[in-house]
Amino acid sequence: MLPAAEKVITRNWGKPDSWTLEAYRANGGYRSLEKALGMTPQAVTDEVKKSNLRGRGGAGFPTGMKWSFVPKDSPKPKYLAVNADESEPGTFKDRYILENDPHMLLEGVTIAAFALGVRTAYVYARGEFKFQAERLQRAVEEAYQAGILGPTVLGKPFGLDVFVVRGAGAYICGEETGMLESLEGKKGWPRLKPPFPAVVGLFGSPTVVNNVETIASVPTIIERGAAWYAGLGTEKSGGTRLICLSGSVNRPGVFEITLQTTVRQLIEDERYGQGMPAGRKVKAVIPGGSSAPVLAAHEIDVELEFEALKKIDNMAGSGGVIVMDDTTCMVRSLWRVIRFYAEESCGQCTPCREGAPWAARLLRKLEEGRGEPEDLEILLHVAHSIAPFPPIGLGNTICALGDSVALPIHSFVARFREEFEAHISQHRCPFGDRPWGHYGALRA
Repeated sequence: MLPAAEKVITRNWGKPDSWTLEAYRANGGYRSLEKALGMTPQAVTDEVKKSNLRGRGGAGFPTGMKWSFVPKDSPKPKYLAVNADESEPGTFKDRYILENDPHMLLEGVTIAAFALGVRTAYVYARGEFKFQAERLQRAVEEAYQAGILGPTVLGKPFGLDVFVVRGAGAYICGEETGMLESLEGKKGWPRLKPPFPAVVGLFGSPTVVNNVETIASVPTIIERGAAWYAGLGTEKSGGTRLICLSGSVNRPGVFEITLQTTVRQLIEDERYGQGMPAGRKVKAVIPGGSSAPVLAAHEIDVELEFEALKKIDNMAGSGGVIVMDDTTCMVRSLWRVIRFYAEESCGQCTPCREGAPWAARLLRKLEEGRGEPEDLEILLHVAHSIAPFPPIGLGNTICALGDSVALPIHSFVARFREEFEAHISQHRCPFGDRPWGHYGALRA
């Protein structure tokens, strides 16, 4: 683990009753808010800019820059929407913030609202987060009772209302504009951009959308200073970040790491993954949630940092690192990934609506040993029609769900093509059946 002096998000985790207001204040909570209220809103935004904090929800966009896009002279109310719809497979960090330190999130929300001139903020929680949403709601109630939220904030002439809203379990509502549509009571269909939410967002008003971890980092930036936070990271990415490690490792879990940490170090270091199970070797790693391109074993000496992964046509994404060992069937793994996105496509865009189920059917055909040589080329053609690769982010759909289908296909086939071809030539899966691999119960 990181030394206590370098921890940002996890510094209170494991302390008694860390989710309560009493414990949070005993550990120095809300002092950053007091400090921020003594600054000008612009000074708070500038501090976040200088910290090099980048969004932790997937895109990695500079947070202070996003805040600065909000028009200062707009006659409309401004909103802050915190995206806690954590649905990316392999990603499970934000729920731990809501469970262990909801007041850190609320302090970040209040500081951000002060900087942006926001009087109403929403936290949109994944539908399955019943316990986490209840714990956050209790923290909100404590904050109102203590005068931290409400008509005045800590006695200052600035008021803020915070509402916790639960979704209904739709992955697409994790996309920022799909989330805004859902908050407005509509079907969670992503919007065309521009206009961007900072100008036309919730209820047609300027809105900033940030991830839970992003906002939870703000109190420490204000407390310790932008220079300190920036110094923890790299030239373009400040601070630490939470990584979700799962798959074939001895110690899966959520870890706070420096951005200089490599994928290999995350897997092997005693502070983190503690290596592979006995007799197993790394075969592949997905570094940023299931929508990120896969890395082969020889590529894992890359830092888990936005720019480092971008240089190799990959992405840090939401921090979900999924490790696969040498017993893993890559065709079966890709099929499971694509089946998820086929299920979760909202159906608004033709390439995603038609392409994702088509790709899932092709992968099922390959995995069951019914594949033909042309199926592999058709699969790649379908992926290219949804989103060419590289570069990342230039797909043919309104939101990035199309990229989430195409990028895994491109990368899995590029790195493990011989395995796909073996399924065709042998008319079976070379890795045999698994308990969860009885396909009759599955529908691609």
